[in-house]
Amino acid sequence: MTAEQLVAQYNKTTTDDAVTTDITFVGPKIEGQQQVFNTGAVAFLNSLCAKFAAEVPDLLAKRKQKQARIDAGELPDFLPETRAIRYGDWTIRGIPEDLTDRRVEITGPVDRKMIINALNANVKVFMADFEDSLAPSWQKVVEGQINLRDAVNGDISFTAPETGKHYSLNPDPAVLIARVRGLHLNEKHVLYKGAPVPGALVDFAMYFYHNYRQLLAKKSGPYFYIPKLESHVEARWWAKVFAFVEERFCLKPGTIKCTCLIETLPAVFEMEEILYELRSNIVALNCGRWDYIFSYIKTLKNYPDRVLPDRQAVTMDTRFLSAYSRLLIKTCHKRGALAMGGMAAFIPAKDEDTNAKVLQKVRGDKELEARNGHDGTWVAHPGLADTAMQIFNDYIGGDKTNQLHITRDVDAPILASELLEPCAGERTEEGMRLNIRIALQYIEAWIQGNGCVPIYGLMEDAATAEISRTSIWQWIKHQKSLSNGKLVTKALFKDMLKEETANVKKELGSERFNAGQFTQAAALFEQITTSDELVDFLTLPGYELLTA
Repeated sequence: MTAEQLVAQYNKTTTDDAVTTDITFVGPKIEGQQQVFNTGAVAFLNSLCAKFAAEVPDLLAKRKQKQARIDAGELPDFLPETRAIRYGDWTIRGIPEDLTDRRVEITGPVDRKMIINALNANVKVFMADFEDSLAPSWQKVVEGQINLRDAVNGDISFTAPETGKHYSLNPDPAVLIARVRGLHLNEKHVLYKGAPVPGALVDFAMYFYHNYRQLLAKKSGPYFYIPKLESHVEARWWAKVFAFVEERFCLKPGTIKCTCLIETLPAVFEMEEILYELRSNIVALNCGRWDYIFSYIKTLKNYPDRVLPDRQAVTMDTRFLSAYSRLLIKTCHKRGALAMGGMAAFIPAKDEDTNAKVLQKVRGDKELEARNGHDGTWVAHPGLADTAMQIFNDYIGGDKTNQLHITRDVDAPILASELLEPCAGERTEEGMRLNIRIALQYIEAWIQGNGCVPIYGLMEDAATAEISRTSIWQWIKHQKSLSNGKLVTKALFKDMLKEETANVKKELGSERFNAGQFTQAAALFEQITTSDELVDFLTLPGYELLTA
């Protein structure tokens, strides 16, 4: 056999091996699917599934086991078995230069126009979201990966069909971080050995594979946000994924960088352990406040003395949320990691007086975060970026890029009791009805494929809808009364749902209402709110209704 024949035989063998995987695709083929899930990308995803997919059900089972203990009366607490980690002398590996200054981050789904506007905004970072602000239809998942690839390459553009307005990237866009789905969400269109692949692995694998070279060439890197962790064991799983990928692609350990959201009540008791497990790759923790409130309700659902009031009364200056913020800052800065603040979900108003009130609320929220020592914060709309930036500029100053120097060492130790303390406030009929209107409109939008929805002056995502529906579930379960004396029952909720559905129809108009899926949304909303057992995530039953 000649040298040329040997090379040809080698190439044929490796190509055949590469396409022989246990990955299969189901459902309709989407334009661009072949670009995203090409031979190399599928082979990479197959290798991740082979090593790591089987562990995910075990991790989710551990969540249920822990929740069962909490339901039975064992309140969350710091782990005695990891005390040595909390009291040990260690720090994270380090923070890349382009992630040291994150004073304002904007978040949003991987929609093409959104990506361009977010990267062009007066912010340091754009978190491109495959999670709570994206309803993960197959088309949006595929298109989102293409959009991010184009953004990394610098040639993304968009022309609005209705106006003809053209959008393109500015010369110095924000740093890009991709948020993958939580471990509880599968991707039903991608199967490994016949079982759905964890959506987190799909999102991570495709973004990494298609962009890591270009990102590193631009002196940036493959950066990720990891959502909804509940334990350091889950963080350890991600650490193993990152280490495997770095070795496979001959990258220096620690090339992949991540920020973990501390947005579940169990995770707040394991922040140091999460940092420790991911110390080679992690750069920051983030106060995912809306999901955290949702998790507080969900985790403590069996405790009648820990029922929260109206959502609007649960603000960051309440005792349990203030303790959460301050503990995150102290923990991160002790270990050399950044401590990111939470979301300003407001939307700028067209009316000048109303907008002044919106900006004042944003200022108060962001000043509290900056004063506490957070290194940066989130906004949901470019129109809020300047306000948030000015506040963090004032606190950080011109000679620094963050507030790592604020250690909070003089603070008294934050106890488990502070993190678990419920806040005072009324349960009002107005608040309950508002919850119903918000959740109804959000669920309707989500099952039509839109996970980021402006409602009543706020940019709502799955987390705020979760608070709305779980609050009502909790009030029903524990037979709480509203401030006007009405007992919250399933029957009361159903009556209000009918009335508020009619009110939403009036607000939106018959044409929009009848063209939507409000009947399906109301049915799902009623099902998960009146269920005897709390449904973990509305996105799980919602995913079955989501347009393919």
